[in-house]
Amino acid sequence: MALKHAVLAALLDGEYSGYQLAKAFDAGVANFWHALPQQLYAELAKLEAAGLISGRQVIQETRPNKRLFQVTDAGLAELERFAAAASKPSFIRDDLLVKVQAVDRIDAAPVIEQLEERARVAAAKAEVFAQLLARLRGGLDETEFLARGARLGPYLTCLRGLGFERETRDWCERIAGVLRERNRARP
Repeated sequence: MALKHAVLAALLDGEYSGYQLAKAFDAGVANFWHALPQQLYAELAKLEAAGLISGRQVIQETRPNKRLFQVTDAGLAELERFAAAASKPSFIRDDLLVKVQAVDRIDAAPVIEQLEERARVAAAKAEVFAQLLARLRGGLDETEFLARGARLGPYLTCLRGLGFERETRDWCERIAGVLRERNRARP
């Protein structure tokens, strides 16, 4: 997947400025695709030049002018092509796992601290995802929303983000506990 597909998917919710797109990425897309704001602005320019999005200038009297972007029919066709193509399996690439791998030969204390910090961050992210899911559902319970809610895609990706963060929290807490116990048992 290229950044262009993540941007196109994010723009399906309507017109966004580059700033609004960066905020939308932070709120939902970031759980499966990370991009810096400058990367998003560069990608918007490429997508517009390729005809996959269209932009329009909005004149603002008290603030700088801004451009709003939306997906074109060509952009939607590109998303259709992308969705039909086979997906590659995901993989983990995480420096904390390298440290855990080496923990038998290094001081475990800093690794334990990092595991505990990662668990705290994951717990906080899980809470954000839970709140976002509730907001996306509106007044519907999950079963109702999954059956007839609007914009199911963002909800489903947030569900994946919630599961990922909860699993990360649980794993980090467990491994930090295992390492603490092993440290205590050492002569």
